[in-house]
Amino acid sequence: MEHSHIHVAAAPKGIVGGYIRLMDRLSSATAYLAAMLFVAGVAAICHMVVVRYALGMSTSWQTEFTVFSVTAAMLLGAPYVLLTGGHVAVTVLPDSLSGLPRRLMRLTASLAGLAFCAALTYASWLYVFEAWHGGWTTGSVWNPPLWPALLPMALGATLLTLQYIAEILRGEC
Repeated sequence: MEHSHIHVAAAPKGIVGGYIRLMDRLSSATAYLAAMLFVAGVAAICHMVVVRYALGMSTSWQTEFTVFSVTAAMLLGAPYVLLTGGHVAVTVLPDSLSGLPRRLMRLTASLAGLAFCAALTYASWLYVFEAWHGGWTTGSVWNPPLWPALLPMALGATLLTLQYIAEILRGEC
């Protein structure tokens, strides 16, 4: 996918380049999924407003669904944000440097981000499997199983970790 409005450096050739291109495509695809989940959350809120205030009926699932879908959108959209450099960053110090010191500072920051995301990935998958094997539910009136709501956290953290690796290999750090 081409990012016409945002500069994304070209991937090198070979296996490394193939990995980078694959991750760029996966991150872009999950961004579309994230957008659809966000729209679904907005639609659920609109449904809730109509049912509750226009029809005077009670609602049972809309708030919880919206929290899950919008949170999933944020987590699944994170790899695309990293890919396109859309995250908030304070770059006063790295921007004041050049050459090797700048590259080392960016690499250090990327490795710290990678380490955090790898730990989050591990913990997230552990949490999903615990919820699945334990038959955990949300405990609400709707009371759906909890693991599907946790799955985007694990998938998003995994893809963010893999995108960090791609960015480090690309040399964009």
